[in-house]
Amino acid sequence: MARPLDKTAKQVYNTSMKKENIKVIWKDTSGVASERDFDNLTPAMDWAKTLAVFVTIKGNEYEIVGKFGADEIKDGKCPDGTAYTWMKRRTQ
Repeated sequence: MARPLDKTAKQVYNTSMKKENIKVIWKDTSGVASERDFDNLTPAMDWAKTLAVFVTIKGNEYEIVGKFGADEIKDGKCPDGTAYTWMKRRTQ
């Protein structure tokens, strides 16, 4: 039988379910800034992955920056087609 949530767990659960005002901000290839609003972090991050550019995600109490979606290297290339050139060994 599942244990009832304690006060802290209820606060975390209720906070995570609240509607937030989240903005995804990015620049297109011509340098024009754009933004889109979301109610939740999950769809905001999903949208950022589809853009495949550097984005800023601003929430009520946080800010996340980066290029989302570079999950794997396949055939020596990143998902955007650029070569993966990082080397594990030091050059002398």
